[in-house]
Amino acid sequence: MVEHGARRVVTVPDVVGLPFHVGRDLAAEAGVALANPDPDGPSIGALAWPGLYYIVRQEPAPGTRLREWGSVRIELVKHGDSPDREPAGPRPAPPADAAHATPQPERCVDLAEDDR
Repeated sequence: MVEHGARRVVTVPDVVGLPFHVGRDLAAEAGVALANPDPDGPSIGALAWPGLYYIVRQEPAPGTRLREWGSVRIELVKHGDSPDREPAGPRPAPPADAAHATPQPERCVDLAEDDR
């Protein structure tokens, strides 16, 4: 670690291939935080719970120098899913010209009426 201003500079560990809970602990020991690649999405901990998830990608790469507690964006795959499968996480919005569902007209039923 190197002092850089008010915060230390740390080295990003290699967490790819590790179970999320192991990678999270390794990252914390190194002084960085694992994060969802989508800054507007849920926390990475929320994406990895419940269940067993593996880290399949990280950015920045191992060996990169970051300020202490900087974010390492990771992508996860649920245990048993193929690593070639799309990682867990929020999906991008569909294109603007994609077909959308249309609402059906409201149908009201009056339960107070007696049909005897």
